[in-house]
Amino acid sequence: MKKNIIFTLGIILFSISIGFSQAKKPTLMVIPSDVWCNQNGYMTTYDNQGSITNVPDYKRAFQENAEVLQVISQINGLMSERGFPLKNMESAIKTLESNAAEDNMRTSKNSGSEVNESPIDALKKVAKADIIIQLTWTVNKTGPKKSISFNLQGLDAYTDKQVATAVGTGEPSFSAETSVLLSEAVLAHMDNFTETLQTHFDDMFENGREIIVRIQTWDDWDGDLETEYGDEGEELGYIIENWLDDNTVKGRYNTTDMTENMALFEQVRMPLFNDKGRAIDARRFVKELSDYLKSPPFSIPNKLVMKGLGRATLILGGK
Repeated sequence: MKKNIIFTLGIILFSISIGFSQAKKPTLMVIPSDVWCNQNGYMTTYDNQGSITNVPDYKRAFQENAEVLQVISQINGLMSERGFPLKNMESAIKTLESNAAEDNMRTSKNSGSEVNESPIDALKKVAKADIIIQLTWTVNKTGPKKSISFNLQGLDAYTDKQVATAVGTGEPSFSAETSVLLSEAVLAHMDNFTETLQTHFDDMFENGREIIVRIQTWDDWDGDLETEYGDEGEELGYIIENWLDDNTVKGRYNTTDMTENMALFEQVRMPLFNDKGRAIDARRFVKELSDYLKSPPFSIPNKLVMKGLGRATLILGGK
């Protein structure tokens, strides 16, 4: 009898272990925070539609500061030990450079304008990580001893909302390297941090990833969101809401604003995977709405514009 109980318990524990091992994990990428880059002089500027904006210069930080690579490698190792897949930031930066070379040769077919995208949005798009972990660390010196104060922020890559955090200061040491001190300081907080990340991802898996969808109209279009279609004469704005009802996870979204010329939908919960189990992003999700409106009986030409990973705008009435 006792052997049977032990055997049964072993099967249960094994089944639980298999269940956890097969659970989908969020993909992560660790980056030095804006604060750390600013404090250490690794900033650059870019033209954001006529406004000069300061952004981190990650490439120069990796090339000039060996500590960055060591510190991020330590955090990557801690996350990897807990089964979280990681994107390599150095590889993402190299891919960015290749893409930038192509973008420099690309212009709009209508206006001749160049592609406009913020560096951090470009990095997120290349990395395709679910969660960006911003890391800030400071070396404290008291006589011959050193300690590390750190701040880990887990940010949803689509919404930039903070979904997990860990803050602390490690024990002082006479000789340990910065990366080792950081690893020791973070270790006590890592399990709670990763559990919070997983909880957020589980919520996305069950209830969908949150994005923003905006509908706009070209000023030379002869229609608007109050134009009626079909035998029942339903207005276009309600038709779009019906599509969201049918295609969001559990019909979850908020109509924040709706006029004859624009609509704003927030907290739109799109699925993480399609029917074939393949990952989809906001662009592919809203492209389905774009194709729906291009088809009869609407036959509305439109242009899909992305801003970052989680904000899509559909402009009706032309390309």
